[in-house]
Amino acid sequence: MGEARDISGCQYQMLSEFRFQIRNFLRFSEKTARESGLEPQQHQLLLALKGLPEGTRPTITALSGRLCLRHHTTVELVNRLAERGAVARNHSKEDRREVLVEITEIGEELLRRLSDSHWEELKKQGPALAAALDELLAHSGESAEEYR
Repeated sequence: MGEARDISGCQYQMLSEFRFQIRNFLRFSEKTARESGLEPQQHQLLLALKGLPEGTRPTITALSGRLCLRHHTTVELVNRLAERGAVARNHSKEDRREVLVEITEIGEELLRRLSDSHWEELKKQGPALAAALDELLAHSGESAEEYR
C-alpha cells in the first residue's frame, strides 16, 4: 500500500464533511427507494441498467461491474425485479446462450419517479456536496472544475 502521508486535522475535517454530504444524499436515496417499494439495490440496478454506457450489453456481468456486486448477488436482484415485472430477461439474438436484462414499462415508471425525486434532492443538496468536494480538491492542489 505504501507509506501513508501526514494528514492534518483540517484535512480530516474536509474528508469527514465530504463523506457526510455523500452519506446524506445516499440516506435520502435509500429512504426514497424503500418508500416506493424497492430495496435500494434494486433501484440502483434499474438506474445502472437504464444508464449503461453506450455500447455496453445489459448482461448480468456488466450490471455486476456497474454495481460493484458479485454475480450471484446481481442475479438475485434481477430475479426480484423480474418477479415485480420491472425487468425481463431475453436471450440475445446473436448468441442464444447470452441473457440480456431489459427494463420493462413498470421498471421505467418506477425509475422515472425515483429519478425525478433524486434530481429535486440534488438541487437542494448538490451545492453542499460540490462545496465539500471543491474544498477537498483545493487542498490537494486540484479543483473540481478539472473533473467537470
